Amino acid sequence: MKKLVLALSFAFSIGFAQAQSVEVPKESWYHADIETTGVYGVNTEKALEFLKNKKRKPQNLVVGVLDSGVEHFHEDLKANMWVNKKEIPGNGIDDDKNGYIDDVHGWSFLGTAKGINYNDDSVELTRIYKKLAEKYETYDQQKNHDAIVKNPTEYAEFLNLKKEYLGAVGKAKYNQQVAQARLNAIEPGLNKMVLEFGDTKLSKDIIAKYQPTDSQIIESLWIFGELKEEQWVGKTMKQVADSYLGMARRQAKGDALTSHYNLDLVDRKDVDNPNDLKERYYGNNDSNGPESSHGTHVAGIISAVRGNKIGNEGTSGGNHVKIMSVRTVPNGDERDKDVANAIYYAVDNGAKILNMSFGKAYSPNKEIVWDAFKYAADKGVLIVKAAGNSNEDIDQHIHYPTNFKEDGTVVSNAVLTVGASTRLADKLKAGFSNYGKKSVDVFGPGAEIYATYPGGDQYRFLNGTSMASPAVAGVAALVWSHYPKLSASDIRTILMETVNKNEQLKDISVAGGVVDAYKAVQRAEEIYKQRKLK
Repeated sequence: MKKLVLALSFAFSIGFAQAQSVEVPKESWYHADIETTGVYGVNTEKALEFLKNKKRKPQNLVVGVLDSGVEHFHEDLKANMWVNKKEIPGNGIDDDKNGYIDDVHGWSFLGTAKGINYNDDSVELTRIYKKLAEKYETYDQQKNHDAIVKNPTEYAEFLNLKKEYLGAVGKAKYNQQVAQARLNAIEPGLNKMVLEFGDTKLSKDIIAKYQPTDSQIIESLWIFGELKEEQWVGKTMKQVADSYLGMARRQAKGDALTSHYNLDLVDRKDVDNPNDLKERYYGNNDSNGPESSHGTHVAGIISAVRGNKIGNEGTSGGNHVKIMSVRTVPNGDERDKDVANAIYYAVDNGAKILNMSFGKAYSPNKEIVWDAFKYAADKGVLIVKAAGNSNEDIDQHIHYPTNFKEDGTVVSNAVLTVGASTRLADKLKAGFSNYGKKSVDVFGPGAEIYATYPGGDQYRFLNGTSMASPAVAGVAALVWSHYPKLSASDIRTILMETVNKNEQLKDISVAGGVVDAYKAVQRAEEIYKQRKLK
C-alpha cells in the first residue's frame, strides 16, 4: 500500500540490529563489500575505484523519483537536483512548451493549477468498494436486486471486497485505540523527563544509571528498551519525545480512518477529471509538496551529494546523477492515471532511470500503466520498482504496478523489481519484504537505511523495499553513467547477472542475490570491449 517504507519507531517495527563479525558503520552499511566485511552491501567504493583505474569518466544522468515529493533545498540534495534549464522560474509561463508551467525541479500530479496541494487520499480498496456499494447497496432494494441478478459474478466480488474493507476498518479502529492507550501511558512521564534532562545528550550510560522516583517517569522508561539505539543515543530527551510522541499522536489520530478507509473523503478537488484517463496536463510545479519525507529519503539513497562530509552518500557514486522529483504518491494509494502520467513526464523530460517505491493490491486501470511502461522502454528508459512490504509471494498475490499481464506475458524488458535485504548474512531477506521466483528480480539493501530527511536538513534510518529500490536504482545510474552506450535492458541484465548469490534468495527471486556495483561495472567493461565501444 502506497509508499513502501517501515519507520524505525516502535518495538513492533521490524528490527535487525545484531553484532557483525566485521564492524561496519550502521549509517553506511549498504555500501559495504561482502568479500571484506561479510555484509551484503552494494559495494560502491570498490566499483568507484575500478572505474577510476579504467579512467572511465561519467556522463550526467537523470533519475526520476516518482514519489511523495523531494525536498529540493535539502543540504545534501540541492546540488544534485535536476534543473529544467529551459524554464524561467516563477514567471508563470510554460517557457519550454512541454505543457507544464515552471517545472524547475519536476512536477506534481497531486495539486491544482492554483497551487493547492493534496496529501491524504483513500486506498484503492476503498475506492472500488465505494463504487460497487453505490451499485449494490443503495436505499432502493429493487434496484439492488436487479443489479445483483444482472451481475452475479461482480456481486460476489463485491461481497469479498466488503469483507476485506470492513476487516481493514476494524483493524484500523483497534490500532487507533492501542495508540491512544500508549500515548496516555507514556506522555506524562516523557514530558517530565524533557524538563529534567534539558539539553543533555543521552547515552546508554546515562540511561542505565538513571534512577527516578516519579511513578509517571518510571512508567515511561520502558521505551528505551523498545527504541533502537540510533533513535535516542546522542539526542536530547526533547528530540526523543518529539519523535516518539509525534508518531503516537498520528496513530492515535486514526490516520487510516480519516484517509485510507474514509468513504466520505473529498479528494482530488479541482486537480483533474478522474474519468478522463487520457488527460495529461494537470497538477502544479510544487514537486516538494506538503509531506516529502518518503521521497526525500529515497532521493538521498540514490544521489545524496558525495564528498561533502555530511549526511549520507548515494549509491550512484557521484554528483553527476541528478534527481527529478515527480510527485505521484499521496498518503494513500497512488492512482493509476497519476502513475502513468508521471512516467510520461519523467521520460519526456530526460530521465533515463525511474525509481518507483510504491505499490498497492488493486489497480483498476492497470492497462494505462502498462502502456506507460512500454512507452518508457521504447524511449530507452529503465524502471526500477519496489517489490512491496507484505512478506508475500507476489507471484501469487499480485503487487501493482506489476510487469506481468494476467496471462503471464511480460510487459517490458526494462523493468527491474527489487526486494529488500538486511546487513545480516544469516538473515538476508528482510522480514517484511515481498518475494517471488518470477516477480522479484533482485534484492538490494532495504533495512536500517540512513539517508536524507526533510524538515531542517535531517537524516533518518528507515526500513522498506522503498529503500531497496533506490539503492539498486543508484547502482544502475552508476553503471549507466560510466557506460552510456549500453541500453536499458543491458543495464537490467547486467545487474541481474552480477548479483552476489545466496541460497536464502535463490528460490524467492529470479537472480537469487543482492546487487553488487563492483561486479556490475566489471561486466559493463567486458561488454564494452566485446562490442568495441569506447
